[in-house]
Amino acid sequence: MSKDLKRTRNFCIIAHIDHGKSTLADRFIDHAMIVEQRNYMDQMLDSMDIERERGITIKSHAITMPYTADDGQVYELNLVDTPGHVDFSYEVSRAISSCEGALLLIDASQGVEAQTLANMYMAMELNLEIIPVINKIDLPSADIEMVRHQIDHDLGLDPDAAGMVSGKTGQGVPDLLEKIVEFISPPKGDSDAPVKALIFDSQYDAYRGVVVHVRMFDGEVRKGDEIMFYHNQSVYKVEEVGYFQMGPHQKDVLTAGEVGYIIAGIKEISDIRIGDTVTGAKRPCEVPLAGFKEVKPVVYSSIYPVDSNDYEELHTAIDKLKLNDASLVYEKDNSAALGFGFRCGFLGLLHLEVIQERIEREFDLSIVFTSPSVRYRVYFKDGEVSFVDNPLEYPDPLSVDFSEEPYIRASIITPGDYLGNIMNLCMEKRGIQNGMHYLDERRVELIYEMPLAEVLFEFYDRLKSVSRGYASFDYEMIGYRETKLVRLDILVNGNMVDALSQLVFRDQAASRARQVCKKLKDEIPRQQFKIPIQGSIGNSVIARETINAYRKDVTSKCYGGDISRKRKLLEKQKEGKKRMKMVGNVEVPQSAFLAVLRGSEDN
Repeated sequence: MSKDLKRTRNFCIIAHIDHGKSTLADRFIDHAMIVEQRNYMDQMLDSMDIERERGITIKSHAITMPYTADDGQVYELNLVDTPGHVDFSYEVSRAISSCEGALLLIDASQGVEAQTLANMYMAMELNLEIIPVINKIDLPSADIEMVRHQIDHDLGLDPDAAGMVSGKTGQGVPDLLEKIVEFISPPKGDSDAPVKALIFDSQYDAYRGVVVHVRMFDGEVRKGDEIMFYHNQSVYKVEEVGYFQMGPHQKDVLTAGEVGYIIAGIKEISDIRIGDTVTGAKRPCEVPLAGFKEVKPVVYSSIYPVDSNDYEELHTAIDKLKLNDASLVYEKDNSAALGFGFRCGFLGLLHLEVIQERIEREFDLSIVFTSPSVRYRVYFKDGEVSFVDNPLEYPDPLSVDFSEEPYIRASIITPGDYLGNIMNLCMEKRGIQNGMHYLDERRVELIYEMPLAEVLFEFYDRLKSVSRGYASFDYEMIGYRETKLVRLDILVNGNMVDALSQLVFRDQAASRARQVCKKLKDEIPRQQFKIPIQGSIGNSVIARETINAYRKDVTSKCYGGDISRKRKLLEKQKEGKKRMKMVGNVEVPQSAFLAVLRGSEDN
């Protein structure tokens, strides 16, 4: 092993969402003094406004920091910051696999939560050295002894080895840096072997093309080398290599054990597969690095511009977002009610919200999203199988043998006081209890298997509500199971509004239909004739609301005289209204679509 590698440490910070990863990373950057004071801001590694406002990390980042240890040696610390939300668990897994060690961050007031456990198991599977770190020790509500007990009891780690820090004040950070140098082993690698590097991230540069973020395991890469990506065997010539600080820093060579970037004139980010292996074109490695998988969307929704004239601008916006987000999948779509738009696939609801906010903010567009849906598997009577995520593509029920929907295994950690409320919520969401473990005298871990579609609609918000914010939630996909699936159509004045169609579980169709009809009744303006709003499955109407007509007083000019004169005027009005209803085409306002999509979350 070379002298350089002995003084290199590759590590990541993993934690439950909102336990202070980005704030601790800021303190590391402070300590390394690699940012001038005038350029400093909170959450340095979070590059998007949305990340800063919400206090979440959406895209992982890497940074190389020099550190002078107590023994006088200068070490190179490569930190890979990771997202905390369950939608981005694959980003976490590839960031972890590019490191030798992990700081497992635990909030001193919240304790061990669901994703804390999930991320720890992921790190253990990859044989990382795990250093538990108790963060936010400066809080008045910090209960350090309780967290120490949980580290020992729940995680099976040594509580005496835990670092004690405050990401906000910087307390304990120098001691933690010493622990990183002492406990995390330096990377192993052979600089003379064929090139073998893991792609753990990528970003698009308008002038240079795709910048590939890599962790080198073997070999060396320098300018002019030809490299090859394993998944598509495509070959590129390297234009530049370097490492990250607050921006890219060019260097002559990337060698085994280092974390850095490669620029090779790659035009499309879709040519890059995160988790793929980079190797030499002339002297490739024999086997790629393990753990690669294609990232597949799990939530689908259509996006339409509020103003149909903005279609081209929306197309440009999605194209630009796709440049930096290979997990965003989209195709052109068309709706009779909303015009031209795009059918998009997302990693989860947070991913959908982030894309929505970025389109509205960065491109100043007003857009409408249709109701989110999952991908169902439909088995036909003739033996064929197809996947359906768009309600309008659901086939004739007579040709369908049965349908299946994706299921998840959910892990919920909650104080015992809220157990009943959470169990009721999970039962309402068609959850099947698989296990219940008392972690200690106060906290319980519940394991449920439930349909992914049920988690899409406000499950997380209601879980926080019924547990007063104390319950934590994590899930993993476990495959498909049979379900009773129907297409719910919404008719306004007898005409189907295709953008409001939904695929729903049969037993919940009636309540969902009543809810949508009620929302539309409140939003659609009254006309000169009655407007029926109906929810139907096929030809069967299962819910109805009626918007009453404006009543114009046609007899107001009729002073006195025989009643038959008034009756004649009323009959004449009645005939006119019949005609009006026949030709009347009701316009559904944009606010009605938004109300229904939001309303489906109040279910």
